[in-house]
Amino acid sequence: MFKKKHGKIAFLTYEWPLRDNFPTLVFIHSSGLTSQMWDKQLTGLSTVANTIAVDLPGHGDSDPPGMETMKDYAAAVAELIRELKAPNPIPCGLSIGGGIVQQMLLDHADCAVAGILIGTGGRLRVASSIFETIENNYADFVPLMEKYSFSPTATRECIENINEIMRSCPPEVATGDFKACHTFDVMNRLNEIEQPVLIISGADDQLTPGKYADFLEREIRSTTRVHLENAGHMMPNEHPEQVNAAIRAFVEELDLA
Repeated sequence: MFKKKHGKIAFLTYEWPLRDNFPTLVFIHSSGLTSQMWDKQLTGLSTVANTIAVDLPGHGDSDPPGMETMKDYAAAVAELIRELKAPNPIPCGLSIGGGIVQQMLLDHADCAVAGILIGTGGRLRVASSIFETIENNYADFVPLMEKYSFSPTATRECIENINEIMRSCPPEVATGDFKACHTFDVMNRLNEIEQPVLIISGADDQLTPGKYADFLEREIRSTTRVHLENAGHMMPNEHPEQVNAAIRAFVEELDLA
């Protein structure tokens, strides 16, 4: 595994330099997290693609500040992809990361030959209690998110790994992420997406329930849908083998000649 930084954006990659004959999976983390959440995907999918996981601006090892709109985050990731000359990029995002992927598919089509949407929706409204908890006592924010982010079947180790990453996020950066989610709405534009899209949803996802994925599946022209049982919002971490299998099958079916 390599830690790299290009300009202001840090990222993890399984191999360096990127292989020209492979597509490039670009993983985008969820609110308040970092590239570390994609560890199992970086290693597990390296046989079918270049694998990169970015730290969004203000997160992890990327330079501050964070951002407050999906468009700004999408532009930042797209710029990185262009500057790295990543071959056949396939952005893959969870939650806010999935919103960023949708924005890229719509506004930066040169940076996405396909897209992967995990636990996300075309609109991502945020409960006022989340903003209030971050503002009043960030220490209470992590257990609040734990309550809604995991399936009852999730292991304590999995939960603690995510909690540890989230505790390190500056409160103002987490607030910016949730502002970006709260103002995001491309529901009326989803039929403009021309690239093939994989949608992965979890039966126990309380933050982005299955109906969000149902809508994406209906509105986007070319989709593959995978629905995971006993999986919460953090499904890439709860069930990495199943998520990886779905992504691998999708990538292998793409016509990238």
